[in-house]
Amino acid sequence: MTLTIAVLIGLLLAYANGANDNFKGVATLYGSGTTSYRTALVWATVTTGLGSVTALFLAGKLLAAFSGAGLVPPAVAATPGFALAVALAAASTVGLATRFGFPISTTHSLIGGLIGAGLLTSSTGIDVTMLGNRFMLPLIVSPFLAILITMGVYPALHGLRNRLGVGYETCICIGQKVIDVVPGRLAPEQAAQMISALSLDIDDQASCRVRYQGTVIGISARSLLDGAHFLSAGMVSFARGLNDTPKIAALLLVGNLLVPGDAIIGVGAAIAFGGWMSARRVAETLSHGITTMNPGQGFTANIVTGALVIGASNFGLPVSTTHVSCGALFGIGTLTRQARWKTIGEILLAWAITLPVAGLLGAAFALMLT
Repeated sequence: MTLTIAVLIGLLLAYANGANDNFKGVATLYGSGTTSYRTALVWATVTTGLGSVTALFLAGKLLAAFSGAGLVPPAVAATPGFALAVALAAASTVGLATRFGFPISTTHSLIGGLIGAGLLTSSTGIDVTMLGNRFMLPLIVSPFLAILITMGVYPALHGLRNRLGVGYETCICIGQKVIDVVPGRLAPEQAAQMISALSLDIDDQASCRVRYQGTVIGISARSLLDGAHFLSAGMVSFARGLNDTPKIAALLLVGNLLVPGDAIIGVGAAIAFGGWMSARRVAETLSHGITTMNPGQGFTANIVTGALVIGASNFGLPVSTTHVSCGALFGIGTLTRQARWKTIGEILLAWAITLPVAGLLGAAFALMLT
């Protein structure tokens, strides 16, 4: 009975993970106006699912790492109460953050739960060396690495665009209706002034979307970049499914109630369902709260995020897709001087308290269950 409850709680954690994390890969599509929320969500669900399926073949190291073995004695890691406490702690932390629209790290929540439950249930405590080298170091380094790489890659791509003769045009819109298209960039206030003479329905707002103008090897630059942007967003979502699914599935293997394949498939399905049903709040924060962006900037952030997360998954390093993707967006916002530092500060605060909150909950649930 306890094992069955542990599996259900693990699936609840997977649902919370999907709600908080699924949109992270496609936030730049929605935030840059490349596509609608619904289309971005469909693309995120499909590509994350492909990443979860691929985890069946490539994510054995992450399955082993997040079982807790090595961090705590194997006998402790194999007890249902330990796995249940970790899953409950992580699910509660991620669910609470999702409720308030904060994009926190499920990886961070799991590590906090492992630490709290491990300290309470293990007579020898936790392996501090393994905690630092195997878990904390990749988590701390990865967002800074994403910022630095993004700040190097974006100017290079920007220069390439200029050399290819691709310019900007601004679509002045009300909702989905295009009012006019003018060369160059316009601020929303300028767009509002240009259409001030029009008669508008109440609650309608003027806006503008920057698009690319010109051709590359005879192909429309806008179409080419939109296609590349979609592929890069799919790459990030795929990487997230590959990286996160085995971390959660590891908690479902305690007691051999499920085999790894069944655990990964079950977790992948729950992640997809959670993203589909409950991603909206975090989607708005990531898409519009951190920085304004155009499709080229979104594409850059996605390429950096996808490459780092896929590379880390290949080596079994537990990086956070949240930290990496937000780091890339921080880098873009810093370069363009359009970063919204109030929102970024709130996200960083949420990151700082994630591990201690999950640790305290892990210890509390372990105390109740053992």
